[in-house]
Amino acid sequence: MARFARIIGTGAALPERVVTNVELARELAKRGIETSDEWIVTRTGIRQRYLAEPGLTTTALGARAARAALADAGCDAASIDLLVVATSTPDQIFPSTACLIQAQLGAVGSAAFDVQAVCSGFVYGLAVADAMMRGGGYRRALVIGAEIFSRILDWNDRTTCVLFGDGAGAVVLEAAERPGVLAARLHADGTQAQILCTGGRVEGGRVTGDPFLRMDGQAVFKLAVNVLDSSAQEVLADAGLTAQQVDWLIPHQANVRILNATAKRLGVPPQRLVVTVDRHGNTSAASVPLALDVARRDGRIRPGHNVLLQGVGGGFTWGSVLVRF
Repeated sequence: MARFARIIGTGAALPERVVTNVELARELAKRGIETSDEWIVTRTGIRQRYLAEPGLTTTALGARAARAALADAGCDAASIDLLVVATSTPDQIFPSTACLIQAQLGAVGSAAFDVQAVCSGFVYGLAVADAMMRGGGYRRALVIGAEIFSRILDWNDRTTCVLFGDGAGAVVLEAAERPGVLAARLHADGTQAQILCTGGRVEGGRVTGDPFLRMDGQAVFKLAVNVLDSSAQEVLADAGLTAQQVDWLIPHQANVRILNATAKRLGVPPQRLVVTVDRHGNTSAASVPLALDVARRDGRIRPGHNVLLQGVGGGFTWGSVLVRF
């Protein structure tokens, strides 16, 4: 009998510090950078974000989200035999963040590795875990998106520093005889690498290149709307479903204009679009699992619902995963 992977638990973790647009504008003004709550909300839909305090690590955030997901699923870390972490902000070059989280959870012995696809990372990780579970040999998996983007932001660049936040989200997948993950499609176009990148690297014992995130906002917007639509159409066709059968649409939470444009192009009503960018900002690979956890815990997502998860980010990468709960 065919094996499938179903999401049986979700979890989230956020730093303690909440920074509103008003507070951020006040801090930026000290640097001579002018912005306002109205300017940020009008262009992005963001009203606040969570920023990591000194000493908080990506590993710690990811482990907290994982524990919440395990508790929601009603299982323990010892039952996990596959751990995939999506992050662009690891605590160190190696070992992987997945191995560090594995140690904190006590899930020693499971396969553990990182996926680096920036804001598409969680969707990539979910698709990879699903494929490995379908292939057999893995019974239960943790897929985590965890980021501390505040540490790679240029706080003198108004076009980027107001956009991002820190956080982590996680899901527990379990092998099942009935479909959970219905379809997945992943893509990338490396020729578009420069429109969203962080070019710094460690070389000869020092950081060389530009260590800050740089983005061509207009180019990202145009590409994001197009590829989110095309990848959504692909997974719907693969699953034999229509956009009208999608109960909830959860795209990467980058900008409310991108979210609304994506829903409109797909023909998904605004009331079926999950939006958390207003409270979290753009948390890169953590944004989709954070939004998924919010919508599950507030009762919007229920058993039998079809949920379309979408990522788009630096690389340039994009993809969609269609899930049935």
